Amino acid sequence: MEATPTNVGTAGVGTGGSPGNGLPFADQPQLALDSIDTLGVKWATLHEAAGAIAAMAGIATDTLPVEVQAFPAALRDAGGWRLRLVEQGIEDLAALMQAGLSALLSAHAHGTRPHAAAQALWEEFILARDVMLGLAAKGESQDDG
Repeated sequence: MEATPTNVGTAGVGTGGSPGNGLPFADQPQLALDSIDTLGVKWATLHEAAGAIAAMAGIATDTLPVEVQAFPAALRDAGGWRLRLVEQGIEDLAALMQAGLSALLSAHAHGTRPHAAAQALWEEFILARDVMLGLAAKGESQDDG
């Protein structure tokens, strides 16, 4: 008989779950680390989608700056309300990007050139990303007390 628990799942991951929620070794520090790891994956995925949008807009993109690549780690250092705010911001931006990219791909599939729409979505992405980057930077220079 296998000793794997049947209730192991994702309940509580990234939601501040507590021990006994069905996750192995589900103590708070590990959940916080899991949240940051998940945040890093979402952050990277957003940038992959943004790269596709930039290509549709005819915008050349360079390698991501170090501060953009290191954002999840910087956010971990900022922590607290900044982390929660950025987590929500990333969720919101992911929803916007998913809908926008889907519309752009649909327009492209129907033979239209969604250059202007892609450029507008790219600009919205950069604006939202820069706001989130600013929150982590403020966390490094100010004490949340």
